Amino acid sequence: MKAELTSAGFQDLTTAEEVDNFMQNTKGTALVVINSVCGCAAGAARPGVRAALAGSEVKPDHLATVFAGADLEATAKMREYTLPYPPSSPAVALFKDGELIHFVERHHIEGRSAQMIAQHLQMAFEEFCTEEA
Repeated sequence: MKAELTSAGFQDLTTAEEVDNFMQNTKGTALVVINSVCGCAAGAARPGVRAALAGSEVKPDHLATVFAGADLEATAKMREYTLPYPPSSPAVALFKDGELIHFVERHHIEGRSAQMIAQHLQMAFEEFCTEEA
């Protein structure tokens, strides 16, 4: 489940310190996936994220993931950066210079296809990941 994202270039953040370091030192845009073991992560979130990246000319500068239910401290720390949104997994967050600019909560993933998630993320990349944004 982790490898599905790390093999696509995502940095696996497993500690609170790694999350803080990533968030405080990453310039530009960053896509962060709060991964989980649930069916909607396997059927829609992870495949949708991978498809969005594969099918978009405009992409975030950095990719990272935390795994809810496995890397508890890292996930809790990342969720501090996604406030005011309540804890949600799976979820997808887009940051620019450490500021949350777009968030896809679990209820926006459940019941949707990977293709729908990919299209949604590609629109977010177009809006937020260009130099004009």
